[in-house]
Amino acid sequence: MFHVKHSLEPSQMWQRLSLRRAEELSTIASVVDETRLRQLLEPFGLDLSSTQADQVLAYLHLLLLWNRKINLTAIRDPEECVTRHFGESLFPARHTQLCGDLLDIGSGAGFPGLALKIACPGISVTLLEPVAKKRAFLKEAARACGFRQVEVRAERLEDWARATPAPAFDFATMRAVGNLEVLVPLAAQCLKPNGSLFLWLTRDQVGGFGNLECGLTWGEPLPIPLCRTGVIYRGTKLA
Repeated sequence: MFHVKHSLEPSQMWQRLSLRRAEELSTIASVVDETRLRQLLEPFGLDLSSTQADQVLAYLHLLLLWNRKINLTAIRDPEECVTRHFGESLFPARHTQLCGDLLDIGSGAGFPGLALKIACPGISVTLLEPVAKKRAFLKEAARACGFRQVEVRAERLEDWARATPAPAFDFATMRAVGNLEVLVPLAAQCLKPNGSLFLWLTRDQVGGFGNLECGLTWGEPLPIPLCRTGVIYRGTKLA
């Protein structure tokens, strides 16, 4: 005897999916609340408004949810995501006033470029990310956080620099990317005079930057809180 499986009506299917999504969001939200978020970001000296804290939490919840389906970050722990991604990304805003136009190279899940919109809402951000699924996430994160002036592009930096030879950006950022000896000069090419490139590096990557012929003057590396070897290196383009 055969038993016939009755398929769900479309409305029932969507109801189940919606309930599952709501349960997932509820589980994630219970892990980190605003009070705990502020505690985790305290070592970075970040004083977020309630609106900014809400944006971090919305971004975090979306990151953890999407990360179950596509590989956005190897970090699975929510609290570590707060310190390693948001704390480290937002840290330069404590030391530098970011305004104008920012180019984020190899954006991935949006760290640091998209996250910096939280601390510097007036900045216009262009995110370069060649992977389509990650671009979809970046667009959804920008929408969820209510960001404006965010453009997500598929070009790699090499193609972008070739297509837009005129310097257009006040700032550029790179984190967790390789091939720096090629990418740093290309990023410098995209900067306006007196523009700055920020690099998130480990101390063993820092050596040799002073010898790169890219028209940038490098300042002292800024140690990243809670990270034993992490630093942020800033190069300023000569006028």
